[in-house]
Amino acid sequence: MSKFGTLGTHSDLTKSLGFENASAEYWNLAPDELVRATLERGQGKLATNGALAIDTGGFTGRSPKDRFIVKDAQTEEAVWWGAVNIPFAIDAFDRLYDKMRAYAEGKELFIRDGYACASPTYQLNLRVVAEYPWSNLFAYNMFLRPSAEELNTFDPAWHVICLPGFLADPAVDGTRQANFAILNFTRKMILIGGTGYTGEIKKGIFSALNFILPHQKNVLSMHCSANIGKDNDTAIFFGLSGTGKTTLSSDPNRRLIGDDEHGWANDEVFNFEGGCYAKTIDLSREKEPQIFDAIKPGALLENIGFNEGTNEPNYADGSITENTRVSYPIFHIDNIARPSIGTAPKNIFFLTADAFGVLPPISRLTKEQAMYHFMSGYTAKVAGTEVGITEPTTTFSAGFGAAFLPLHPAKYAKLLGEKLAGTDIRVWLINTGWTGGSYGVGSRMKLSYTRAMITSALEGKLDSVDFETLPMFELAIPTSCEGVPSELLNPRNTWENKEEYDATAERLAEKFLANFKKFEAETAPEILAAAPKVLN
Repeated sequence: MSKFGTLGTHSDLTKSLGFENASAEYWNLAPDELVRATLERGQGKLATNGALAIDTGGFTGRSPKDRFIVKDAQTEEAVWWGAVNIPFAIDAFDRLYDKMRAYAEGKELFIRDGYACASPTYQLNLRVVAEYPWSNLFAYNMFLRPSAEELNTFDPAWHVICLPGFLADPAVDGTRQANFAILNFTRKMILIGGTGYTGEIKKGIFSALNFILPHQKNVLSMHCSANIGKDNDTAIFFGLSGTGKTTLSSDPNRRLIGDDEHGWANDEVFNFEGGCYAKTIDLSREKEPQIFDAIKPGALLENIGFNEGTNEPNYADGSITENTRVSYPIFHIDNIARPSIGTAPKNIFFLTADAFGVLPPISRLTKEQAMYHFMSGYTAKVAGTEVGITEPTTTFSAGFGAAFLPLHPAKYAKLLGEKLAGTDIRVWLINTGWTGGSYGVGSRMKLSYTRAMITSALEGKLDSVDFETLPMFELAIPTSCEGVPSELLNPRNTWENKEEYDATAERLAEKFLANFKKFEAETAPEILAAAPKVLN
């Protein structure tokens, strides 16, 4: 039986997985066929821009407390167990898998073959077995797509079983609640149940690669975007939600390598994915033209609202969730690198939205500072509406993606340090947050200024300017930058009350130190020495 665009039953290929009693198997259907299948089953509707819009159900985001890793001989000593990486018993995984296979009896299955990692050296073949056609469409969009010829001899190394309708029994199955996402590195399998949120598929494979590549291949896996200039100079952008990672890597003068997940081998940076998974809340063509124009037939919209009485998306509608999303294949964007591979980076940008208004809009990091700030993964969120919340709140996420890192953060930082050693790679800390005071007093850094600073860094213009040192954080700040008022470059100078700046900076430095305590035992002394120096 062909493995491309076909319907079959009782396939030997699914029999090996224990799903031989499915009522039908749909293999590698084209996007328009998956859209039609979704519409026929009443599971979505077609938006006016041609995209398929679906509702993921009770879960509109990942559930970190319900993500597990099977603890066995391969993972017991390697994984950094704790709140992020929660252990799951081998026998409990096997029993749960058996129950999922029983649940699938008599049901339709939508099967997708694809692969992760654009570099042929590190290609990881995947097979996704999904209960819903739109989950299969997500897999088509997000993973790299084999040719029809490659599908005829396709051999998957990993399997993802995604059955949103299957609910676990926590008292029996060892889960926390009815939903779960469980990685098994020995069986090379991910089980997802009880949740229709498609991001669990994407981040499950990302988590697997964050174990496989650094631990077994000496490749640094990264939660970052990447682009490449006309001189084939690669830049990578790390940053948590709200820091500008997608916006700042979208540059009409540079080709996009990828928007979220990459690997860094000795001489190349390569995309893990074949698509993009972007937030759509408050999306407009003016704000994000690449994303807006990529939403067309083949794209999958999740949990969005519509203008009343129409199928026209209302991206300002967050009534279902603020985490509205769209997935689309990367070829929906015109200005991309083909294939999704670049050279080793020339510039690295750590993006933070510092709502305290303490950090400089741009500073150059030493190798040791780069490793420290990489492990810290800092940004800040503005004060909420809860009573008593009067100042910004800090967010620290190691590697700018702690939720997906099975290994100790120091291992990723060590790899980063090895990549930087003996090179002229520039690492920059970019504050896209506040200046002139904390949130509520100061103002947000203008996007045009941030773009000007990044452009100056990319073009090497900052190599010829003078730098000064910001006390306490000991960051090197350029004293001038083309297109940016010089008075903005040193954050202390932008505050009317300098003593208040000093006190706020000290509070932020103490938060950095408190966060890093959990890493100290496994962190090299030179990285620890790059921590902020509290003055009092």
